[in-house]
Amino acid sequence: MSDKNDVIIINLDRPRVLRFGHKALKKMTATLGKDLDTINVNGNDLDELEKIMYFGLLSDAKEHNENLKLEDMEDLLDRVAVWSEIMEKMQQALNAAFGQFEIDPNLQRVAEKSQKTKKQNGTGKKA
Repeated sequence: MSDKNDVIIINLDRPRVLRFGHKALKKMTATLGKDLDTINVNGNDLDELEKIMYFGLLSDAKEHNENLKLEDMEDLLDRVAVWSEIMEKMQQALNAAFGQFEIDPNLQRVAEKSQKTKKQNGTGKKA
């Protein structure tokens, strides 16, 4: 799979697109009551994992005219043959949402560094 491909597919009851757009991230942080940098993505909290995956799957469900509910996630995630695939796909989808970097508490510093690099690429003079 290409590093530039930001479409992450996870095979559950059917192939589903796992995507963390603005709306999904906003709802996820509000529901979890956490900032992006404090959300635990290591899979130790299974309730939190279900919620994260739920918000990542909402746009796919909407596109397929489905009414996905949080209560559906336990059975839906049981469809994955290897549990580590859930973690792998979630990490790939989060990387696609934020760019290619590791999700960690230093998220803000990565964003600031990216902005500085963009500014340095220009000449600084108006044409």
